[in-house]
Amino acid sequence: MKKANQLALVLLLMGFFVVPITLASFSGGPSLSLVQTVHASEDAVESGHGGEDTLGGGHGQGHPDLGKLLPLYACIPFACMLLSIALLPLVAGTFWHHHFGKISAFWAATLAIPFVAVYKGDAVYEILHIILADYVPFIILLWALFTVSGGILLRGTLRGTPVVNTGIILLGTILASWMGTTGAAMLLIRPFLRANDFRKNRTFMVVFFIFLVANVGGSLTPLGDPPLFLGFLHGVSFFWTLNIAPHMFLVSGILLVIYFFLDSWHFKKEGAVVPDDGEKKPLCLVGTYNFIFLGGIVVAVLMSGVLDLGEINTLGVHRAVQDWLRDITLIILGILSLWATPWTLREENEFSWFPIIEVAYLFIGIFVTMIPCLLLLKAGPDGAFAFLIAAVKEPYHYFWVTGLLSAFLDNAPTYLTFFNTALGSFYAGLPESASVPLLMTDRMVYLQAISTGAVFFGAVSYIGNAPNFMVRSIAAESGTAMPSFFGYILKYSLVFLIPTFVIVTLIFY
Repeated sequence: MKKANQLALVLLLMGFFVVPITLASFSGGPSLSLVQTVHASEDAVESGHGGEDTLGGGHGQGHPDLGKLLPLYACIPFACMLLSIALLPLVAGTFWHHHFGKISAFWAATLAIPFVAVYKGDAVYEILHIILADYVPFIILLWALFTVSGGILLRGTLRGTPVVNTGIILLGTILASWMGTTGAAMLLIRPFLRANDFRKNRTFMVVFFIFLVANVGGSLTPLGDPPLFLGFLHGVSFFWTLNIAPHMFLVSGILLVIYFFLDSWHFKKEGAVVPDDGEKKPLCLVGTYNFIFLGGIVVAVLMSGVLDLGEINTLGVHRAVQDWLRDITLIILGILSLWATPWTLREENEFSWFPIIEVAYLFIGIFVTMIPCLLLLKAGPDGAFAFLIAAVKEPYHYFWVTGLLSAFLDNAPTYLTFFNTALGSFYAGLPESASVPLLMTDRMVYLQAISTGAVFFGAVSYIGNAPNFMVRSIAAESGTAMPSFFGYILKYSLVFLIPTFVIVTLIFY
C-alpha cells in the first residue's frame, strides 16, 4: 500500500508538471479573434466542409481550426496516458488494477483543464465533439458486440492443436470483413481460449489472433474496419475494397504460416498432450438467436452510412439523426440479447463485464488526451505535422505514414487526412464527387496504400484498433499472460508485422 501511495504521489506531481506545460503549449499562439473565426467558417463553407465530419473529422460551423495554433508538444498528456498504460501494469500492477479509471480521468483532466482555460468555448466544443461523435458511438458499438457475442457459446470437444488453432484464426480472418473486426474477435476469442486451456504458452496465440482477426481480416469490405467505412461514406464504392484483397491475402498468408510453425514448435516443446475428455462431444452452438442481434448490429451500422435524415444539435455538436438511431438501435439489441440469453449460459461462456469496463475507462482518457494530436493532424499543411504531410508523395509514403499514425491514433481521421491529402495533391479544385472516382481508378495505388496502412497497422499496438485491447483484457482475465504495451510492440509487432509490411511495400508500392 505504501508503494501505491508513493506512486500516486508521483503521478500527482507529474500532473502538476504537465498541466503548466500543456497550458503554455496552448498559449503558444494567440486565440483566433472573432474576425478570424468568421473567416475560418467562411473558408470551411467554401471548401464544402462546413458541417460535422463522420468519425472525428472536421469542426462545426463557426469553430476555428485550433490545430493551426497548437505546437507538437501539446500532445504531452496523450504521451503520458500511453506511458501509464505501458508502464504502470509492470511496476505497480495491483495499484493499476484498482485505480486505472482514476488514472485515465487524471490524464484527461491534465489536458481538459488548461485547454478550456485558454480556448474556452472552442475547447469545450472539441471535448464535447470527441465524446459525443467519437467516444460514445465507439463504446456503444463495442458494448453491443461484446454483449451479444457473450451470449453465443460453443459446446463440444475442441482442442487447440496447431491445425485447429490455425483454422480458428483463419475463420475469424474471413469473418472479420463481413461482421467487423470487433464482431469476429468477440465471437471467437472465448472458444479459442477454451480450446487452448491445456496449453502452457498461449501468449503468442492471442497476439496472432489480434493481428489477423482483430485487424488484417477487416480489409475486404467497409463493414470490416472504421477507416474503410469512412471511405465508403466519402464516395468509395462498397466493393472497391476488394482491390486490396491481394495485399490482405499476402499478409494473412505470411502471418498464418508463421503462426502455424510457431504453434507447432511450442506444441512439441511443451510436450503438449491433448487431454482425454472421455467421449468426444460434437460441436454445437448455443444461443444462436444472438446471431440475429449480430446481424442487426451490422445492418444498423451500414444503414447509418446510407441514410440521410438530417442533423440534431446536441450541446452544440451536430450529429446526424441516423447516427443517433444507430446508437439507440445498438443499445436495444444489446438489451434484447441480455433478456433473451439465460445468465447461466453467459457464466458457462466465462462472461464478465470487466473487459468492457476497462476499455471504457481507459479509452475516455485516450480519446480526450488525443484531441491535440487529432487537431494537429487535421490541420494538414497548416499544423505542426505539416513537415510530415508535405513529405508524403509516393505510394509507400502514404502506406507507412498513414500506418504508423494509425497504430497510435484513431485510424479513422488518419485515413481521412491522407485521403484528402491525395485528393488535394492530384485533383485540386475538383469536387469530391468527381475526384474520388478518379482516385479509385487512375490513382488506385495511392488509395490502396492509404487503406491498407490504416487497417494493417492497427495491429501494431494495443490501442491501434478497437478490439485489440478488448481481446487482451479477455485473455488476461482468463489467465493468459499478455505482454505489456511495449512488450507487445517490441516482441511481436517489430519481429513479425513490420517485416511483413516491408514485403508488402516491396511487392505493391
